[in-house]
Amino acid sequence: MDKAIDQFIKFQKSKGLTKNTIIAYQKDLTQLQDFLKKYFEDQKITVKNITRLYLRDFLRTLSSKGRSNRTLARKSTTIKSFFQFCLQNNYIIKDPALKLHIPKFEKKLPKHFSEKEMEELLNIPDLSDKFGVRNRAILELIYSCGLRISEISKCKLNWIDLEDKIIRIIGKGNKERLVPIGSKAKIAVRNYLKQRSLFESKFSKEYCFLSKSGRSLTPNEIREILSRYLILVAKTKGYSPHSIRHSFATHLLSHGADLRAVQEMLGHSNLSTTELYTHLSLKDLKSAYSQAHPRSDKED
Repeated sequence: MDKAIDQFIKFQKSKGLTKNTIIAYQKDLTQLQDFLKKYFEDQKITVKNITRLYLRDFLRTLSSKGRSNRTLARKSTTIKSFFQFCLQNNYIIKDPALKLHIPKFEKKLPKHFSEKEMEELLNIPDLSDKFGVRNRAILELIYSCGLRISEISKCKLNWIDLEDKIIRIIGKGNKERLVPIGSKAKIAVRNYLKQRSLFESKFSKEYCFLSKSGRSLTPNEIREILSRYLILVAKTKGYSPHSIRHSFATHLLSHGADLRAVQEMLGHSNLSTTELYTHLSLKDLKSAYSQAHPRSDKED
């Protein structure tokens, strides 16, 4: 099983998955391997001897320890992917996880800012300071294009075309997409690029958004920078820099954007992921209706 896990992880890395996804796969399979030791005693654990009964027992044990359905679903998905890989590479002749049940769970609606809150957030950075100019450009670009923090971090100068107002993004799984840039984001990015030389060093290379040392800002550095602004606007817990991306999607759909177009701009592989935002938008619409329509049921 050690060899199979090692090959599976190498295969996942070759697909360009994020570091966190790879770590999650590794932890899930190591946990499964540790659990299976009781069935194999002092023998080596071989994938061809693992049965569906063993896998069900593993998930049942986790459930009895209070693990959520969300966690169990993730681990089930990891197990299924692993044994599909084993089958395709002839490590096994029968997939024990083929009929393994994936627990259902309620997907949490992503938190987002209102349009007024986003306007407030975008106006916080001090534009008399080079760091404020940079941070305003980052905020505007995330909100304008629905970018992930990791995508901002690795964004390169030649990915941004301000003339045609388009940004080229390499997202999860090295998938490329093109997203329009709004006029306000265009202005903010152009203002930053005029001052980018103030950040440059021998480490800058072709990266767009630089730290004070001239290196590309890391995802954690960007989160730390943006979090200082977020706490000035967010009134409850649960908001994060990723909430800006959620706001991008929610506001587009609230104003009638096509769901598949939003899916394309977000870089979602599955439409079901994007559909989460339709529920959120519907909630907003119902709230607006309740407050504004003379024959709504707001008195109930």
